[in-house]
Amino acid sequence: MSKQKKIISSSTEDKKVLLVILDGFGEGKATKGNAITQAKMPFFNGLKKDYPVTLLKASGNAVGLPAGYQGNSEVGHFTIGSGRITWQSFEAINQSIKDKSFFTKPELLKTIERAKKNKGAVHLVGMISDQGVHAHINHLFTLMKLAKAQNMNKIFIHCILDGRDVPERSAGEFIEQIKKKIKSLHCGKIATLIGRYYAMDRDSNWDRTQKAYELLVEGKGEGCSDAQKAIKKAYKEGAETDYYIPPYVIDPEGKIKSGDSVIFFNYRTDRARQLTEVFVNKKFDQFERKHSSVNFVAMGPYTEKAPVVFPCPPIKNNLSEILSQHKMLQLRVAETEKYAHVTYFFNSQRENPNPGEDRLMIPSPKCPSYAEQPEMSAEGVTQKAISEIRKKKYAFIAMNYANPDLVGHSGNLKATIQSCAIIDKCFSRLIPEAIKNEYTILVTADHGNAEEMLYPDGSACPSHTTNKVIGILVSSPKLPYTLKKGKGLQDIAPTILELMGIQKPKEMTGQSLLEEPLPINK
Repeated sequence: MSKQKKIISSSTEDKKVLLVILDGFGEGKATKGNAITQAKMPFFNGLKKDYPVTLLKASGNAVGLPAGYQGNSEVGHFTIGSGRITWQSFEAINQSIKDKSFFTKPELLKTIERAKKNKGAVHLVGMISDQGVHAHINHLFTLMKLAKAQNMNKIFIHCILDGRDVPERSAGEFIEQIKKKIKSLHCGKIATLIGRYYAMDRDSNWDRTQKAYELLVEGKGEGCSDAQKAIKKAYKEGAETDYYIPPYVIDPEGKIKSGDSVIFFNYRTDRARQLTEVFVNKKFDQFERKHSSVNFVAMGPYTEKAPVVFPCPPIKNNLSEILSQHKMLQLRVAETEKYAHVTYFFNSQRENPNPGEDRLMIPSPKCPSYAEQPEMSAEGVTQKAISEIRKKKYAFIAMNYANPDLVGHSGNLKATIQSCAIIDKCFSRLIPEAIKNEYTILVTADHGNAEEMLYPDGSACPSHTTNKVIGILVSSPKLPYTLKKGKGLQDIAPTILELMGIQKPKEMTGQSLLEEPLPINK
């Protein structure tokens, strides 16, 4: 134990921890679709060989989702930062539908009633998908039932097409499901179609958001009276996947007008924010808006300017809070695409940093697909992290590498292999620098993706996975420990606190990954 006490002393300066989150970096078999095992990653593989390693659950119930559902960046970072399993919006909505409380939600009932009083329409806007990452088609169907039960006659459906969390060209299947539901319920019309590339941008590409807004409000888009034909036409005219399908007007009567009600049934926050801002922010100035008075309701907690049906449950004593209470300085580093994840989501969906918490964002490159630039901004993230590590200012640094996930989402295997090799080169500089400056390093991931780039039939798989993710404990001198097996992302925050000699709060239900306990400063 003497060795351990030398490493973990009572001095804050000797208790620095670097958390490196590899986004979309899961553990899988070495198949022809595994970009990670095919990439040249000698440094990373050396870490796995030389230091304590474990595999962590990062999907389904382990991150507050229904069993069998793939993890995602939002719930992954939320679970890591909170140190506990919290039932996410997807499962909360499912449970409310099951126990019928969904049908008495005042936010929904009021907005439907307002549309009726105004002799307007209810517009159901959201991504049509069955993977539950951002939205679920069953929630759309439940909203249709609710609107019909409230004797709402004008119901328009605005379909945001996925192509990322589901097979790349599967929109037609979901459109068919919607058509059948319209027929069985005798209510609703498909008004518009648009790919999530436009409607769900999160990187301040307001020109994309503008296309989605103008489709919804002004009816700007190519006209086609049949949704299935529109999708096929888009493929013929160059849309490689559903993700990139441009604006299509299916029913010209379905424009959002003054006095109408809009229910945005996406619940994940990061990709719903920009489009929501256009409708709810009175000071919005990115482009000219044409709507006036619209009743807007958000399914999830991505705005404070409109009613939210399923707000985030309050999380007390997450990792950032505890470090702040102990007067420890902390830093977050990520590029734009994952900045919200290491800040807002990591902090249990709170916008403002805690005292002593600094944040650095490196701009992500501007390109239609990150397959074109598999390096993304990994170099900038690495340089900035190394610069801050050398200062020895921060007791805790959390950083994110976006490449495996976002290049993986392109479905381009070759580019994803390149992106993983780039991360290895970054690691070969980052990790030695962290060790040199007396940081203990935890390497992990938020969910899988890059390890399964092909479906069994050989077609491109751009979606997340349900695979476990790596956990590596790196230090110098090497800590003589083993890491517990069968654990999950909720156990990372308690591990960090133990490494820093801090007692974990009772609210953190996760447990330290260390088999042998370290001394705790009471």
